[in-house]
Order: sequence, then structure tokens, then C-alpha cells
Amino acid sequence: MDLTAHWVGIVAIVIFVVAYSLVIVEEFTHLRKSVPVMLAAGVIWAIIAAQYALGGYDHEAHEAVKHFLIEFGELFLFLLCAMTYVNSMSERRVFDALRSWLVRRGFGYRKLFWITGIISFFLSPLIDNLTTALVMCAVVLAVGRGNRRFIGIACVNIVVAANAGGAFSPFGDITTLMVWQRGHVDFITFLALFVPSVVNYIIPAIFMSFAVRNETPSVDDEQVAMKRGAKRIMFLFGCTIATAVSFHNFLHLPPFLGMMTGLAYLKIFGHYLNQTSDRVRVGLGSEVGDIQGFDSFREVSRAEWDTLLFFFGVIMCVGGLGFVGYLDMVSAYMYVELGPTIANTLVGILSAIVDNIPVMVAVLQMNPAMDLYQWLLVTLTAGVGGSMLSIGSAAGVALMGQARGRYTFFGHLKWTPVIALGYFASIWVHLQINGRYEGIMP
Repeated sequence: MDLTAHWVGIVAIVIFVVAYSLVIVEEFTHLRKSVPVMLAAGVIWAIIAAQYALGGYDHEAHEAVKHFLIEFGELFLFLLCAMTYVNSMSERRVFDALRSWLVRRGFGYRKLFWITGIISFFLSPLIDNLTTALVMCAVVLAVGRGNRRFIGIACVNIVVAANAGGAFSPFGDITTLMVWQRGHVDFITFLALFVPSVVNYIIPAIFMSFAVRNETPSVDDEQVAMKRGAKRIMFLFGCTIATAVSFHNFLHLPPFLGMMTGLAYLKIFGHYLNQTSDRVRVGLGSEVGDIQGFDSFREVSRAEWDTLLFFFGVIMCVGGLGFVGYLDMVSAYMYVELGPTIANTLVGILSAIVDNIPVMVAVLQMNPAMDLYQWLLVTLTAGVGGSMLSIGSAAGVALMGQARGRYTFFGHLKWTPVIALGYFASIWVHLQINGRYEGIMP
């Protein structure tokens, strides 16, 4: 049933727009972003199913919902495992130790600007752009006490670097993960976006660095030591990534299965830490304070449930609009009339306004007939386009909360022109150097 001109379709669009407007103003309303989209998903599918039932179609909506549930389930299990590992490394004080090490080096503000940006760029492909931004922001807040100007510019730099770094790895951003899980781009092929990602970061970073005064902040000498098992958990996380990639590339199994297998590695090691903690503590003496047990289920419970449920709501909402027929209309206009290059460039600009996740979900559900060259382009634009505004990516939204009052929407907006310059330059570089993927169908 084509409901695009029917009241059901119009109401569904209105409900989604209202729900996503509430997501955008979460900073002011303090209403968790998962709430409005989950409610919207339920209402949209309810009115669709009611209309289909009136037309004598009793099971079509049911089957469609199950299809989108499978899509969400794969993403959910993958992210749950990744979040658990990141939480475990945080609990073992891996990130605190990194922050302490950087703070104690006594670097000047300009050098810290570059160090935090470069670390963000290379850490993001491993632990995702959101976590990277939060860790690096903690460093900036620790060394920039009282220097609001430095904190604001450094946070903009971190957001741009984390988003750019996440664009050339399936583990760097939700959008790249979804593209990889759908099989549009192979794991190794993502590396073709490395040079465009570097360009996307380096151009605005050069301009912003001139605004950072080359002063040396006063720092404390606090030294943080990682807890027992921290390095082995980092190693197991690497093994988990290798397992997920191997399952997908060699066994043609969905990546989430490899990640869940890797979660078992963590749980087995956690059991070992618990069984041996008392014995190690007695053997080393009471002065050792980091010999503590480890509860892997506690780290599972500390996952970002608001984020996970937000993905459920977005996938179901966009799926409902696609089921109505709107995504076919948009796809025909963007990818047929405008052409894939212009369409994929617009995807990045749109992602800066309404966040890259629903935009990429919509593109994947449109499933336009594109070669690998264009799938790489849309992966790049959706990943880095959100850097142009602070509300365009999870990293930017999170830092507005973490550095409240020092990193703001308008503080970021001031640097939007140079970030946009990096955005268009990265697209141009991709179009110039990755032509070998043109015509190759995924």
C-alpha cells in the first residue's frame, strides 16, 4: 500500500519530526533521547498496522517489524559487547592512566591541542568516536582549568578528530559499523578512507591551532596506576575485534556473533581475576590497592542503555517511514535525479543537522544501487559531516554536557566554515585517489 499521500503517512512524518526535535533539544529538556523515538516508533507502526488491517492485510506490517527487529538485534549485540569492553577498560583505570600520563608531561597548550587531537584521531577507530571524545575531553578539562578559551577550541578539535578517525574503521562510528554489517564495504577497504579522513581533520586543525596561545599550564603530579588485568583486557579486546572480522570475512557469519564470542573471553578472564584476587592480595601485601575482583556482568549493566534504545527507536521509526513509501521517493530523487555524488555529499550536510545515525539508517534502507566508490563516499560524508555542528554527532553532544558552558553550540559554530572546508576537501581527495573502486559492486 502506498500511503505517502494518505493521512497515515503524513501523521507518521509529523510524529517523527516532533520526536526528533525532542532529541535535538535534549540538552535543555533533560528528557533522555531514547524516550521520544521509542514512543514515536510504537505509534507510527500502530497507525500503519491499523490502516493495513482495514485494507485486509493482516500480517504485512508484522513481518516488516520483524525484519527491522533483526537489523536492530545485530547492531544491539555488537554494541553491547563493544561497550562492555570499553567499560571494563574504564573500570581497570586504563583511560585514567592515559589522562594522568598526558597531564604530567607538562606540555604547552598548543602542543596539548595537537596531542589530544592526534590521539583522538587514532584512538577513535578502536574504541569509537564517542568514548574517545569523552576520554580526551577529560584530559583537556584537567589541564585547562580556568582557561575557557583553550577548552572550547580543544573540544572542537577533539570532536572533528574523533569523527574523522572513526570514518575509516567499522569500530569508529555507528554509521561505519552499519555499512560494514550490511556487507557494502569490506573491513580492509575502509582503510581507503584514511587519507581523506586525515585531510578532513588536518585542515580545520591547522586553522584552529593559530588561535591557541602557546602557554604552559600548571599541572598536578597525580599518578594513576592501572588495575590488575588492564593490559590483558586490552589484549582480549584486540582478540575480540579479530574474531569479529574473521567471522565476517572468512566464515561469512554476522560480525555480532564474533563479538559475542569475544565477550566470552572477557567473562572467562573476569572469572580468573575473581578467583585469584584474594590469593594475589595476600601474596603481595596490604600496600597493594589495585588487587580487586572483577564483575563482567556489572560492566554489561553499565552499557549506554539510553543510546542502545535510541537506536531501536530510530531504526523502527525510519523503517516505518520506509514501509509507508517515503524512502523510495527520496531515493529516486537523490540518487537518480541528482546523482550519487551530489546525494552522498548532501547526506553529510544533512547529518550535521539531524545527526548521522537516522540519516545513514535511511540510506541503508533505501539501499540505492551504488558501486563501492560511492558507498565509501557516503560512509565518509556521514561519518565526518556531523562535525560541522556540535549537535551533528554523538561526540559533540556528549562534550556539550561534559564541558558545559565552555564547549557550546555557538562556540563550535564559529569554526564551522573551516570544518566545512575540510569536509569538502576530504570529498575531493576521495574522488581523486579512490577511483579504482569505481564500477565495483559490493
